[in-house]
Amino acid sequence: MGSVKSVSIKNLGNKLIMEHGKKFSTDFDKNKITLNEIKEIKSKKVSNILAGYITRKMKQIEKTGV
Repeated sequence: MGSVKSVSIKNLGNKLIMEHGKKFSTDFDKNKITLNEIKEIKSKKVSNILAGYITRKMKQIEKTGV
């Protein structure tokens, strides 16, 4: 079971997906690299949480087609 993500992570993740959705994929490692290219995040922990959230959302988008 995963942990609950904070509202700020969800808001930033959704904003980044809306603006740069084509750059992200369902691969966590690629999303970490892409995230560092798009936005500088100083905290490694926050960066990993955000990359994980984006990966999860991209898998949901791929599955549902929305």
